[in-house]
Amino acid sequence: MLSAFRSLAHRNFRLYYAGQSVSLIGTWMQRLAVGWLVYSHTHSALLLGLVSFAGQIPTLLLAPYGGTVADRYSRYRVLLVTQLASLGQACVLAWLVLSGHYATWAVAGLSLLLGTINAFDIPARQSLLVELVDDRAHLPNAIALNSTMVNLARLVGPALAGLLLARFGEGPCFVVNAVSFVAVVASLLLMRIAPRPVRAHRPGALEGLREGWAYLRGAPALRRQILLMAGISFCAMPYGTLLPVFAKDVFHGQAGTYGWLNSLAGLGALVGAFYLASRPAENRRPQLITYAALGFCASLVGFALSPQLGPALAFITLGGAGMMLFIAGTNTAIQTDVADHMRGRVLSYYVMAFQGVQPLGSLLAGWLARHLGAPHTVLLQGAAGLAVALAFWWTGRPADKQQLAEARAAVS
Repeated sequence: MLSAFRSLAHRNFRLYYAGQSVSLIGTWMQRLAVGWLVYSHTHSALLLGLVSFAGQIPTLLLAPYGGTVADRYSRYRVLLVTQLASLGQACVLAWLVLSGHYATWAVAGLSLLLGTINAFDIPARQSLLVELVDDRAHLPNAIALNSTMVNLARLVGPALAGLLLARFGEGPCFVVNAVSFVAVVASLLLMRIAPRPVRAHRPGALEGLREGWAYLRGAPALRRQILLMAGISFCAMPYGTLLPVFAKDVFHGQAGTYGWLNSLAGLGALVGAFYLASRPAENRRPQLITYAALGFCASLVGFALSPQLGPALAFITLGGAGMMLFIAGTNTAIQTDVADHMRGRVLSYYVMAFQGVQPLGSLLAGWLARHLGAPHTVLLQGAAGLAVALAFWWTGRPADKQQLAEARAAVS
């Protein structure tokens, strides 16, 4: 059991883990509060989708540039700057809500600003992980524990947000998020990061983008994993945009119901992340990634067809586990196989596929929910995700069989 936490033996990773654990709880609280604020005041699934679109579309457009910056400059310093910028954004949003001067356009604008910050923050944060563990063999465990941290926050944050929303409204959620950034900034300042070797040639932005794309063209396994991530991110992952609609209109609940839906999805994801952390790195094969995608999308279909809250909570828990196994498994496979000098750029394409494509799906989900209703929209999302995962599974079977045969030959 203790082997599941082996990467915490490294001081820098312990500091990162502690600071991010606090900050991400605040991030999830703000995420829920934004969705509840917009839907409570507008009762529009379309506007809910638009705000989500504004918060994520910069990742699609700017993440490749963020990856180039992460490879060109100190990833540690880039992360410190983006976290300070996120702190400023959180303070402005908290002030607007507490003072009553907010409007939907202002919330969307600040979401757009945060999405722009994240386009540089996420590639730097993901690629910095390799510098936080002194033993490269512990990198897969660090990635899996990073996923447990994200999903522990996803479990705790929505639960706290549901309590605060029910008793005090949205304002305190934004305040907690702003304060939580102090923890991550402090943890970064306490780290001792060895300087990266200076490269003789540091490409510019456009040259770096071309190099990253050329590297992916020559790595079909990595390219296939990123394309599968893009398909599932567009079709299935934006279901979370419609959870306020399910909580309020489908299950006739309030903020507490919204918190339960998000928390149990986080609980399932946490279990999936701990499962990955406890497994040997060599056992993470492409089959697991594809099966996890299939399980996630099948659970969405069950969730959409659930007539009552109880079965819906069960399906969304299973869906959270499948989604996390898919996300963390893909991240681990990419980080393990990529060359270090290309890490930021390749991860930026992964981030673009993972989070950059979602806003397009969120916008479509909001439009479909307006015309078809939330349950039918999520049903379509789950079915489309199943079709994508099955297509990748069918076309990738020869490669998966070859890789499995090579692994068995190496063991024997």
